[in-house]
Amino acid sequence: MRLAFVTLHYKNIADTLGLLESLTNCVVPEGDQVRIYVVDNEGNAKLKKEIKKYPLAKLIVSSANLGFAGGNNIGFRQAIADEYEIIVAINNDTYAGKDFIKQIVDSPIKDEIVGAVGGLIYFAPGYEFKKDYAKKDQGRVIWYAGGQFDWDNCLGSNDHVDEVDRGQFKKVEPTTFITGALLITRADVLKKVGLFDEKYFMYLEDVDLSHRLKRAGYSLLFDPKIKLWHKVAQSSGIGSPLNDYFITRNRLYFGFKYARPRTKFALLREAIRKLFTGTPAQKQAIRDFFSGKLGKGTYL
Repeated sequence: MRLAFVTLHYKNIADTLGLLESLTNCVVPEGDQVRIYVVDNEGNAKLKKEIKKYPLAKLIVSSANLGFAGGNNIGFRQAIADEYEIIVAINNDTYAGKDFIKQIVDSPIKDEIVGAVGGLIYFAPGYEFKKDYAKKDQGRVIWYAGGQFDWDNCLGSNDHVDEVDRGQFKKVEPTTFITGALLITRADVLKKVGLFDEKYFMYLEDVDLSHRLKRAGYSLLFDPKIKLWHKVAQSSGIGSPLNDYFITRNRLYFGFKYARPRTKFALLREAIRKLFTGTPAQKQAIRDFFSGKLGKGTYL
C-alpha cells in the first residue's frame, strides 16, 4: 500500500517535530510506502530547516493561514496527485507508537464499503482534563473511542472521554463521526465525496465530512487496535474565545446545512438569545454567520 499522512503545522514547532519523530520511528510493513506531508500554515523558517532531518517528510508551505480545513486540504490534494491510496489526517500535537502504521494498514480501511476509520486516542500524559489519575493510568486515559452527534443541539461528542483503557475495547465498531485528529480514509473516497468544507475553517469540518461519507453510503468505523496519544487543545484552547467563536458559528452553519426544520428553528432562537446574553466571541460569531462571513471569518 501507498500511505500518506497529512499534518498541519501552526506555531508549535516542538509538537510538529515530535509527531515526525514518532512516525519516522514506526515500523513500515515490507512493500508499503509512506510519505508525511507537513502543511506549514504560518511559514516557519526553522521548520523548513528542521524537516530535512526526516526523509519521509515533505513540506508544503501554504499561502496564508487557511485553518484546519483548508490546510489539510492542501495536503490531501497533493497526496491524491502523488497517487497515495490511504490518506491519514493526523494532528501535529499527537504521537504514535512503533506499530502505528501497521495498525492502520491492517485496519478495515481497504474495504471498499468503508469510508473512514478512526482509532483509539488517549490523552498524552499530563494533558488529561482531570488531574487525579494514578500515575500508572496516565497514557491510558481516553480522549476518543468513537463519537456521537446530538442532532437536537448540533454538537458532536467523543465516546468514553476520561475513562481508563482497561482492555474493554475488543472489536471494530461503527461510529457516528471520526475526529479530524486521526481520520483514516482513501484517495478514491475523497475523490467521490470531496475534501473538508473550508467554510468551517476549524471545528466541525470532521463531522461534516463524516456525515457526507455516510450519505454517500460508506460506513464509518472505530478500530481500537489503532492507538494514538494527543496533547489535547494545544492550538486553540478549549473554552477560549477562539474556540467559542468557531464552535458557535459552525454549529449554525452545520445545522442550517443539514438539520431538520425543528432544529434549525431552535438554533435560530438560541442565536437570537445569545446576541443579547452571549460572550463577545459568540455575538461576533452569530453576526458573521448571518452575514455570510464563513471561512476565516472576522475573529482572526
